[in-house]
Amino acid sequence: MSEPRRLVRPVWDPGDFARRRPFLIQRGAMIKAIRRVFADRGFVEVETPALQVSPGLEPHLHAFSCLRVWPEGRQAERHLHTSPEFAMKKLLAAGEPRIFQFARVFRNGEASDTHSPEFTMLEWYRAHGTTEDLMADCHALLQAAVEATGATALSWQGQSADPSAMARLSVAEAVQRYAGMALPLPAGTPGLEDWRTLAAAAQTIGIEAAADDRWEDVFFRIFLNRVEAQLGHPHPTVLTGYPISMAALARPDPSDARLADRFELYVAGLELANAFGELTDVAEQRRRFEADRALAQELYGRAYPIDEDFLQALAHMPPAAGIALGVDRLAMLATGATSIRDVLWLASV
Repeated sequence: MSEPRRLVRPVWDPGDFARRRPFLIQRGAMIKAIRRVFADRGFVEVETPALQVSPGLEPHLHAFSCLRVWPEGRQAERHLHTSPEFAMKKLLAAGEPRIFQFARVFRNGEASDTHSPEFTMLEWYRAHGTTEDLMADCHALLQAAVEATGATALSWQGQSADPSAMARLSVAEAVQRYAGMALPLPAGTPGLEDWRTLAAAAQTIGIEAAADDRWEDVFFRIFLNRVEAQLGHPHPTVLTGYPISMAALARPDPSDARLADRFELYVAGLELANAFGELTDVAEQRRRFEADRALAQELYGRAYPIDEDFLQALAHMPPAAGIALGVDRLAMLATGATSIRDVLWLASV
């Protein structure tokens, strides 16, 4: 005997839409306010194609792919981007000094109260800028979001954050404070000894490592179980000092070669933004891309191509700082919505 079908409201259900509509109106007001912040700071709003040769090479992100067909019959696989980063950096190489974009981005396999397979990413870049500049931008945007929506604070799952001030912690300080252990930082790409050292430290606080874990696996088990929910209240928190092995597209921190010039922004226990002092060393970027592709192939049996045009542009890109911020999550924080679906006009099916 088959199980009865679970009744699910359609995305256009008038009753449910009426419940969500106040969140959506506030979202619109917030986006208008964000545009004003960027205009006041001399930024140009841009639009870049979602269809790309490479969707992004972060190993754990999965893309939507399709077949591009040209009028003459030529065909090639293309991918919906997981971030507009590659395209926006090409505009930096072309000469635009300050750019921002509200981009629709696509990540397959993601669905939760804070994840949607299709969502809006706000990315902005400052040629000759620094991560300190981006922190100041974030502070202004959070204040604008609160003012535009009439909120008194940003809130999520019973926690609130007052954006009148910003806290700052390093990754090592956060792990020490909230997990109660010293974080042993690898000098470069973690090796076996680094993994053993971190696994032993994790065990002292009751977190076990599996034999097939990598250094990052153990780190994230510590971070997600003991640290993340503690960040971003009573004020938004800028988390700095990520190990260089977690640099992705970030340059090394000039003050400590073990670290990346990177920060993440947490608000009320929710990750909101990820920022880099951008890497412009083409050879190093290619090496990182190849390592990420090898890991994706090993873990998931697939590897997306490298965008060679991006690497050519990177050689001409000025020093820069860039950041990606989840617009839908910020709308949730500013309106009090409990699910990302509440701040999407229509959710992906």
